[in-house]
Amino acid sequence: MYFFALPALLASLAFATPAPPDAGEQVDEIFAEWNSVQSPGCAVGVEVDQRRVLSRSYGMSELEHNIPITPDTIFEAGSVSKQFTAAAIQLLAMDGKLSLDDDVRKFVPEVPDYAETITLRHMLNHTSGLRDWGSVAYLSGWGRYERSHTHAHVLDIVSRQSQLNFMPGTEYSYSNTGYNLLAIIVARVSGMSFAEFSKRRIFEPLGMDNTQWRDNYRRIVPGRSAAYSANDDGVFTIDRPIEHVHGNGGLLTTIGDLLIWNRALANERLGKPGFAERMYTQGRLTSGRQIKYASGVSVSSFNGVPSVTHTGATSGYRAFLGSYGNGSLSIAMLCNVSNANPGKLGNQIASVYLGVNDAEEAQSSPTKGAPSRRQLAALSGLYRDTLTGEPLRITVKDGQLLADNNTPLQAVSSTEFEILEAEQRLVFDSNGDDRPRLTRLSGDYEIRHYEPVASVTPTANALQALEGEYYSADAEATLTVALEEGQLVARRRPDSEFALEPVYEDGFDADGLGFVRFYRNDNSFPAELSIYGSRVYDMRFQRRTDGK
Repeated sequence: MYFFALPALLASLAFATPAPPDAGEQVDEIFAEWNSVQSPGCAVGVEVDQRRVLSRSYGMSELEHNIPITPDTIFEAGSVSKQFTAAAIQLLAMDGKLSLDDDVRKFVPEVPDYAETITLRHMLNHTSGLRDWGSVAYLSGWGRYERSHTHAHVLDIVSRQSQLNFMPGTEYSYSNTGYNLLAIIVARVSGMSFAEFSKRRIFEPLGMDNTQWRDNYRRIVPGRSAAYSANDDGVFTIDRPIEHVHGNGGLLTTIGDLLIWNRALANERLGKPGFAERMYTQGRLTSGRQIKYASGVSVSSFNGVPSVTHTGATSGYRAFLGSYGNGSLSIAMLCNVSNANPGKLGNQIASVYLGVNDAEEAQSSPTKGAPSRRQLAALSGLYRDTLTGEPLRITVKDGQLLADNNTPLQAVSSTEFEILEAEQRLVFDSNGDDRPRLTRLSGDYEIRHYEPVASVTPTANALQALEGEYYSADAEATLTVALEEGQLVARRRPDSEFALEPVYEDGFDADGLGFVRFYRNDNSFPAELSIYGSRVYDMRFQRRTDGK
């Protein structure tokens, strides 16, 4: 379990590394790209030993009206919001109104009975297996930025799903669905709206006077920034959420209020004693593997310092909130521009105050036996996830293995490689075969197994056999697959078109749609089409033409 500081211990802790005298100038340099009256930007706040040491703002809150960002500007916090939803559930649990091990169907019977219990704890740490409702909506053609969804839409989508991504507790897969259901549960158990409960039990007691939920995106919020996306030419367009859904995101707040929140957790100012411990208790899979995700936060370390962090991204808004060294360093960042990478920027700010340099961050595990070029060549090729069918391409360039053509693999030995940014490890095992099998290990995922598979260039006749109309009741969508001028395409009403690029037999990359795989019946007739995405596994579409 993660070690976290209680008030008595916190009082005895001094921040180990004093902030450098030029810390403000270093932060200014990090955000120089957005420090312009022609650009949206960010607000940043830092506390050391619970004393504010930095409040800076960069860029414009509204480009149309020439309003600059200030430290008091209100932004939307994206998935940083999830920890407040988790806090509401934890408060009700401490009140004895519910248990984290309760079945979600006890409170939300609209969730289908999958013959496996999905607990509130599963939803808190993203191990429920529930499909992400927004990803399902996207497959239907009505994504989160195309329709003003409400919680009624969320429940409607959830109620139609015929299967889970995986058995509850066996894997980690980030899913907004769980957090929307948790917000709905808070309202049903407390007898008041989720927004009102949060106000009475969290925001008002802590003095977070500038914080509220975006439960009605049309409501006027004085001091709220607009949000923007930039195209390749640097031209900005308005990109604000148009949905009423909240709990997964949708927190309207300031950097000052977020720092108040971090301070309250460090000082045990909310709920009963033990509240912070409940928030920071990490999830554990049924295999016994512990994951980083706890209750709306990721519990880990940064350069050897204990950290509790989360990033956020909704439309053009970006956010980062981090607490380091048992609360000794606190960082809040809110932005209104989509090209601000919240995780990278948050880590850069933390590096300034923790004294981390690039050389230290670049260090990796020592190589036990550097593989030869011949060994690397033997490992390269196309692999397929034995569970999902998702492809993984391993190539060699300049004496280094790459995953999917651009992710470098750091050699640990001649058969083990690390993906440093993802904290994953790939282990090859030849097992006597001509090409090795592959195991992918990660702290937040169960073990994934890959088998070698041959790439294909299908004939026109083979592609033509896949033509037809495919329907999914889960997504309420129809895909029409056709061969046109040698290219297999999938169309969805009213005007979406996706090119299907062959990867292996009956498996296709479809940019903008996901990985598409066709399944055949006993007569080798292509009877189903399956889509695999990062938050929706194996969404089946049945062919409407009978096979023989």
